Amino acid sequence: MNGYLDFEKPIVELEKKIADIRDFATGESVELSKEIATLEKKLERLQKEIYSRLTRWQRVQLARHPKRPIACDYIAALLADFVELHGDRGFADDHAIITGFARLEKEKVLVVAQQKGKDTKEKLYHNFGMAHPEGYRKALRTMQLAARFGRPILVLIDTPGAFPGVGAEERGQAEAIAKNLREMAALPVPIVVVIIGEGASGGALGVGVGDRILMLENAWYSVISPEGCAAILWRDSDKKEEAAEALKVASYDLMELGIIDKIIPEPLGGAHRDPKKVYEAVKAEILTALAELKNISADELIMRRTEKYRSMGRYAVEPEETAKPVTAPTEKQ
Repeated sequence: MNGYLDFEKPIVELEKKIADIRDFATGESVELSKEIATLEKKLERLQKEIYSRLTRWQRVQLARHPKRPIACDYIAALLADFVELHGDRGFADDHAIITGFARLEKEKVLVVAQQKGKDTKEKLYHNFGMAHPEGYRKALRTMQLAARFGRPILVLIDTPGAFPGVGAEERGQAEAIAKNLREMAALPVPIVVVIIGEGASGGALGVGVGDRILMLENAWYSVISPEGCAAILWRDSDKKEEAAEALKVASYDLMELGIIDKIIPEPLGGAHRDPKKVYEAVKAEILTALAELKNISADELIMRRTEKYRSMGRYAVEPEETAKPVTAPTEKQ
């Protein structure tokens, strides 16, 4: 069951059965290809049935899958000549955010990526992708450098939130995120944001202001995690599934609400099932977005970006029906 989620149990059991039959057929030199083909068709139907009706909470689980590609995987797969930049020039170098110049095919870009780490050692080193204020200040410093050289910015979002520790708050966590929102809105270069996994709260938004917001199908993006929401509203984190439904954290919710611009499909079962296919899809969408944005003047780019975020949350009220005039009853009435 290693690497599988609870709702995937029927799938892993059938996969194990197929593997056992295949091993038996090979070891005993028995012809069982028809039986294996039948089970494989059954497995395909089962996968489609389960993955076609995922709940929002199950999508959150897929976004957190231990085998899901993380920022360093995308950097290695998509970018060439990556040169990492370190430090905020004020306090420290935050390993939860990786920044650096690189080349995406012919496009020279600055990449800003939230890095979680894979094993325990890496996760501790990168603080599980939870940035301190110096991480947001490092990101802003390098983005301003990119703007100076006229380089587009590529942001990869994958964080459970900004680090809520006492030290981070003392060093101005909220101020650092707020400043990034203001400054990113006015950067005169294209900004393409890709939500590759988790996108929680201001921790994600602190580097997430962009001209194009792309989102993987099974990623999630919200003002708070489902567990955090459940703990606040019901004082019971076990109601996380109910909270995920109420928060509308899924990609299709955000597309409908106008928060993101495009959903990037994932292979059946999640990005970890076929990372290479996901990398190719993400790369194609980024290049398309950059091609569209680089022909827009800096002033127009800033104006559109500002309007994009100002318009979020607007709603229209249908005018009430014109009241019919009341007439005095006639003698017949």
